Amino acid sequence: MSEISIRPSKIEDLKTLLEFEQGVIKAERPLDPLLKEGKITYYNITELITSENIQLLVAMSNNEIVGSGYIRLENSNHYQKNPLHGYIGFMFVKPAFRGQKISAKILESLKNWGKEKELKELRLDVYSNNLSAIKSYSRFGFNNSLVNMKMEI
Repeated sequence: MSEISIRPSKIEDLKTLLEFEQGVIKAERPLDPLLKEGKITYYNITELITSENIQLLVAMSNNEIVGSGYIRLENSNHYQKNPLHGYIGFMFVKPAFRGQKISAKILESLKNWGKEKELKELRLDVYSNNLSAIKSYSRFGFNNSLVNMKMEI
């Protein structure tokens, strides 16, 4: 097991990050029958890299990008206690590197960026049937909150 470091993403990372995005979609496709068939995208990765309101981080092992995750500053609803929150997304670790707590290292760095921005709250979305992700986020300190429900008609 090699040393894992975390750094901000660069535009030169785009090719790998596009591959990671497809990895996220591949993992989530069995969890969501309403995703379109064929190739889809979730993110504007160039914006994730360049925006002042987003911090996209990558995990490195021996000069290889092995994981990713971002935090985005978002306005909270007017009736909520914290006017801003950090939204966490694009959490991905290459399969060969899973089980090394890389996602926790990325989350810790994202949390620190949020603290620098004086945020008091982090949020994320996870499929209710993605039990391994829920377990990982719970270990990090996230709690279940609002449940989003849907049905086909």
